[in-house]
Amino acid sequence: MKSINPDIVLKPVKEYFLMAAGMLMYSFGWIGCILPSGGVGGGAAGLSLVLCNALSVAGIDLQVGTMVFIINAILLLVSGFIVGWNFGLKTIFCVVIISVGMNFWQEVLPEGNFLGVDNLLAIVMGGILAGAGIALCFSQGGSTGGTDIVAMIINKYRTVSYGKILIYSDFFIIASALLVGMGISAVIYGYVMTAVVGYTVDMIMAGNQQSSQVFIVTHDYEKMAQAIVENVHRGVTLIDSQGWYSKQESKIVMVVCRKRETSMILKFVKTIDPDAFMTVGSVMGVYGKGFQTIGKG
Repeated sequence: MKSINPDIVLKPVKEYFLMAAGMLMYSFGWIGCILPSGGVGGGAAGLSLVLCNALSVAGIDLQVGTMVFIINAILLLVSGFIVGWNFGLKTIFCVVIISVGMNFWQEVLPEGNFLGVDNLLAIVMGGILAGAGIALCFSQGGSTGGTDIVAMIINKYRTVSYGKILIYSDFFIIASALLVGMGISAVIYGYVMTAVVGYTVDMIMAGNQQSSQVFIVTHDYEKMAQAIVENVHRGVTLIDSQGWYSKQESKIVMVVCRKRETSMILKFVKTIDPDAFMTVGSVMGVYGKGFQTIGKG
């Protein structure tokens, strides 16, 4: 009888566990930090907060998580009929966890600014938690829905970059807070929070994927390549080159490595050939042996 590879079972369990943890972190950032400080934000969560405030004026009390679920459910249905039912199970899972998480935190956390910090600091803290949660979700192939679904619908008829859709939708959602009496401070906090979320997601995702691509122009290319292979344990590629001024043919040593390994390569370059010409550039998303597997990207 053929044995079952444990990774086949453990990998999806790990992915869904990390996505759930990320979405609970995201929902806590909204309910525990942003909501008590009177802030607002973009996406489905920000729109839900605005709509809940509008309904409360009419005497209808609805939890933010419930409104998030309603908005995403409508978007998923519309997307299914227009674009096709090609959104993943992970998207549905994350939407459900966000909605349940928001309602859970709204039930168990004390009302008001229970953290006892300045509103602006609470907004920044909420943005960091929300951004970290989104990054954790993205790293496992998940999606928070909302703007992602809107982008799918819009791109069915017109090609618009995801970044533009995100910026425009967040701008109008945050500005709409003025229509429900949330005040200019809520709008300002909303733009600050959106910037913090975006920066946090970029930093975490970049830190997880960025590596260095090093080009070394040297006449001692064989010795240089051997030193890198033996000491840094990274593969080396030799590229044919010719100096335009000297007309002398040589080879360029090219190596891709982790950022922390760049200083080690610099040390070997200085020791072997102090006159070598070297460039170091950042690359994101390196796939292959020694880095990320192609399937995980």
